[in-house]
Amino acid sequence: MDMQIRPRRLRYGEALRKMVRETRMDQSSLIYPIFVKEGSGIVEEIPTMPGQYRYSIDTMGRKLEALIDAGVSSVMFFGIPDHKDEIGSGAYAEDGIIQKALQKAAKEYPQLYRITDVCMCEYTSHGHCGVLCGQEVDNDKTLELLAKTALSHVQAGADMVAPSDMMDGRVAAIRNMLDQNGYCTTPIMSYAVKYASAFYGPFRDAAGSAPSFGDRKSYQMDYHNSREGIKEALLDVAEGADIIMVKPAMSYLDMVTKIRDTVQVPVAAYSVSGEYAMIKAAASLGYIDEEKIICETAASAFRAGCDIYLTYYAQEIAQYIQEGKIG
Repeated sequence: MDMQIRPRRLRYGEALRKMVRETRMDQSSLIYPIFVKEGSGIVEEIPTMPGQYRYSIDTMGRKLEALIDAGVSSVMFFGIPDHKDEIGSGAYAEDGIIQKALQKAAKEYPQLYRITDVCMCEYTSHGHCGVLCGQEVDNDKTLELLAKTALSHVQAGADMVAPSDMMDGRVAAIRNMLDQNGYCTTPIMSYAVKYASAFYGPFRDAAGSAPSFGDRKSYQMDYHNSREGIKEALLDVAEGADIIMVKPAMSYLDMVTKIRDTVQVPVAAYSVSGEYAMIKAAASLGYIDEEKIICETAASAFRAGCDIYLTYYAQEIAQYIQEGKIG
C-alpha cells in the first residue's frame, strides 16, 4: 500500500518511543501529602487509604527518609491536633502540631521542601473551613485566622503555604500578612480551583475533618462549572498566588488544561484520596494492574498541562521514573 505518512513509524522500539514522547515527568515535580498527629510512637494505617499512615512527629522521619531516597524532594504537611475548638486555634498556635512538625523537619531534613496546607477544617470542632456565624462560614472573619495560620507556618519553617479553604480574598490576606512580616519571597500555592467533591471522602477519614453538619458547597465549587474555575484562578493570581492548583485531578483534567491555557504561573493538580482509594481497592481485587494505572493516571495529569503533581503515590512514581517505566 502506498502511504507517505505512517504514524506507526515512531512507535517501533522503546528507545524511539521515549525519544519522541510529548509528555515528560521529573521527580522534582512530585509532592507527597503527609499526615502528622499528636502523640508518640504512632504509625497508624488509614483504613480507607491502605498503605497510607498517620505519623507522630517522632516517627514521621521514616517516611521522609523513604521519600528522599526515592527522589521526592517536596512534602505537604497536614496536621491532626488533639484539641479542636470553634475557631480552630490549633491551626495557628506556636506549639501546634504542624508548627512542631515543621521545626523538626527543617532541622533534621533540610533538603526537603516543606509546604503546608492552610485551612481550618482539621482544627475546628465543627469541621468547617472557617469561623461560623450561625450555620454559615463567615468569609471575612476567617481571613484573619488564615493569614495568622500561614504566618505561623512560615515562622516555624514552611517554605511555601497552600491555602485550601476557598474563602474569597484569602490569597490577598495571606500575601499581605507574609509581606508585612518580612516573608515577601515565600510563595503561595493556591487551591484556586477546588471542587466540592465526593473524591475527598477518605481524606476526611484520615484527617478527621468531616463537617459535623451541612456540607462545603457554599465555598467549594460546583462540579458542573468550568468558567467559574477560570474566574477563581485569575482572581487568585491577581491577589498574589504564585502557583494555581486544580483539585481533584482525575475527573477534572479538562480544568487543568483550561487553567494552563489561561494563567502564566505554574499549575498543580492534586490526585486526591478518593482516586488513591479507588486504585487500591480495584488492585486488591485483581481488577487492574496497580503499577500501570499509577503511571497512566500520573501521565494523564501532566499531559493535561500540570507542572506539579500532588499524589499519595509520589514515592512509587519517583521510583518508576528512576526505573524508566514512566517519564
